Amino acid sequence: MKRELYDILCCPVCKGDLELKVTEENDIEIITGSLICHACSVTYPIEDGIPNLLPQNV
Repeated sequence: MKRELYDILCCPVCKGDLELKVTEENDIEIITGSLICHACSVTYPIEDGIPNLLPQNV
C-alpha cells in the first residue's frame, strides 16, 4: 500500500479516521501492518501491500 493512500482512507463501517500501524515497509510501499478504527474497535490488516478493508462480519 502506498503511504499516500492512507490520507484518503476511512473506516468502511463508520467512515471514521483510521490509525496506521506499520510493521514492515520499503522505499516504495507499506508491506505489512494494520489500519485501526478506534470508533468501531476494528483492525484491518495490511498484508503483502494490500489493505483488507472488508467489514469483518461479512
